[in-house]
Amino acid sequence: MTRKKKTRRTGSEGPAQYVDKNQTEQDRIARMLKKQKKRKGKKAGSRHSEESDVQTHRRGGKKDPRIGSKKPIPLGPEAAKPKQSTLTPEQELEKLEQDPQLNVLLDRIENGEKLGAGLQNYVDEKLDRIEVLMDKLGLLSDEDTPEDDESDLLAKFEQQND
Repeated sequence: MTRKKKTRRTGSEGPAQYVDKNQTEQDRIARMLKKQKKRKGKKAGSRHSEESDVQTHRRGGKKDPRIGSKKPIPLGPEAAKPKQSTLTPEQELEKLEQDPQLNVLLDRIENGEKLGAGLQNYVDEKLDRIEVLMDKLGLLSDEDTPEDDESDLLAKFEQQND
């Protein structure tokens, strides 16, 4: 490199201006963060101070999240069948009758409140299931048969004529 001779003439930018920097807290923090970002890699000697993965795994420390359960998975045709409830119809009916959410919703319906579509579907499904179970157990009264309706109508008609 060639040496340049110093002159007293000002350059194209004018004389040098020195600004006295007022170091605020934010500027100081920003500079520190910038220094930290410039550093890459691990600190010197960190290779010897860290525990190896094998040692932590043996102690039961950090476990690899990719390793799942050791429980065997059935692959035969019995795996495809859904498990059926082991409750008898009597037990299932008792469970449905004691359902607190269903009881609260039925009370709300009796008080004249209108339920949302989801809650109404829930109530309808449970009531249909109760009806099916009662029919299986023979607890439904046979008053809804057409013969009974005809005899009731005949009795009403005879009372009106008398």
